[in-house]
Amino acid sequence: MHGITAYNVLRGLPVDLVTHNVGNVDSIGTVVYLAGARRYACPQATFMLHGVASGTPGPAQLFEKNLAERLASVQADQARIADIYRERAGIAPEESERYFLGESTIGAPDALRRGIVHELRDVQIPAGSPVFQLVFKRQ
Repeated sequence: MHGITAYNVLRGLPVDLVTHNVGNVDSIGTVVYLAGARRYACPQATFMLHGVASGTPGPAQLFEKNLAERLASVQADQARIADIYRERAGIAPEESERYFLGESTIGAPDALRRGIVHELRDVQIPAGSPVFQLVFKRQ
């Protein structure tokens, strides 16, 4: 759900958003990547797509009602992701279903053919551009 929230916020920004996969975009990161109006990838980059998982915090007893609720939640999340795949990359629901039933890692050229990527291009940072380092410390 956090990745879909990030996707929606990025899509709502009043900017021409460019996303560039320079290495790996995995899991829900693919949805966040698809928020880009223009999407680039380095030729060696990869994308990993798979279904939604539901975990339990420690030992738990799951009754039929709990299992049905979890299944409905996973299916609803996968439907939202499939809608984003279709809307942003033109991926058919049948193809999304194959991703959800297994894990697929695809290379940038394949992602280009599938509509996830618009163009393969290397990173080009102009000389003299400011470079910032972001450091986050957990307490």
